[in-house]
Amino acid sequence: MRSVFISGRVESDQGAMLLPVLDVSVVVPVHDEVESLPHLLEAIALSLSGAGLSYEIICVDDGSTDGSAQFLMEQALLRSDLKTVILRRNYGQTAAMAAGFDRARGKIIVTLDADLQNDPADIPMLLTKLGEGYDLVSGWRQKRQDAAVSRLLPSKIANWLIRRTTSVDIHDYGCSLKAYRAELVADMNLYGELHRFLPALAYIEGARITEMAVRHHPRRFGRSKYGIWRTFRVLMDLLTILFMKKFLTRPMHVFGLLGLASMLSGGAIGIYLTFVKLAMHENIGNRPLLILAVLLLVTGVQLFCFGLLAELMMRTYHESQGRPIYRVREVVAKNVK
Repeated sequence: MRSVFISGRVESDQGAMLLPVLDVSVVVPVHDEVESLPHLLEAIALSLSGAGLSYEIICVDDGSTDGSAQFLMEQALLRSDLKTVILRRNYGQTAAMAAGFDRARGKIIVTLDADLQNDPADIPMLLTKLGEGYDLVSGWRQKRQDAAVSRLLPSKIANWLIRRTTSVDIHDYGCSLKAYRAELVADMNLYGELHRFLPALAYIEGARITEMAVRHHPRRFGRSKYGIWRTFRVLMDLLTILFMKKFLTRPMHVFGLLGLASMLSGGAIGIYLTFVKLAMHENIGNRPLLILAVLLLVTGVQLFCFGLLAELMMRTYHESQGRPIYRVREVVAKNVK
């Protein structure tokens, strides 16, 4: 059983499960945003209390060095709506969001950045849209207030690539302001840097997704932690998402197919070289084709073995956690007396 720091006391996960369910949990990853935090907390509280919703704010400090962690711990002792989670070091935004999701007890989970560029006043609007039957509502920063080269350009490239690859027509994957149904978040395991692909992960789980325009403000404090190099990390993560979308429960279909094609090609070249050797009495020992045939055969066997191992890992993944390979949206049946 794990223990977590909640509002000045240590409380077990089992004890946390007994707490009442709230309407909304707002998860905020924090890294060196001490100047923004007082304004952010008040803006979130004003937005949700004004809408008459029960809520909690979960701020996850991701290895800040500017006093953000100390400020959040002090505020957690003073505010009943704030839960502070302090990570041991800087793990990245994905890990910080996962830590917040694990401790959220709202029926709806909202995420946003701590830099005040997302506007908490837009949260009720997202919740209303979610109530129309969607599982995830993603914010769309139509009028972004960011630098053209270091932020807007890589963002446009990344969004175009993700849309083309995942077939999820979201214009702004990088917008942290999103609203999720809690049961959807419970089905998604986050790792690496997959936070920007949450709509794609939700799509894999069969979620109904939409987006709506939200406000975006210029950064008031500090400096941005993203740059053009972010695009290259997106490319690497995109390959993971593509594989998960197509072959998560059937990896043998990709590894086995590639392995079979490689073995057949190597075998065909081998048969041809055998014919040349036996029928035409030519020397094949110094031919590059012989090396290619051996390489293709060995590669094919390896890919086929990778497929078998991946199949075993997928079975272990699903069976050990009791995770079904399907997701049920709802069950409808007539009561029989």
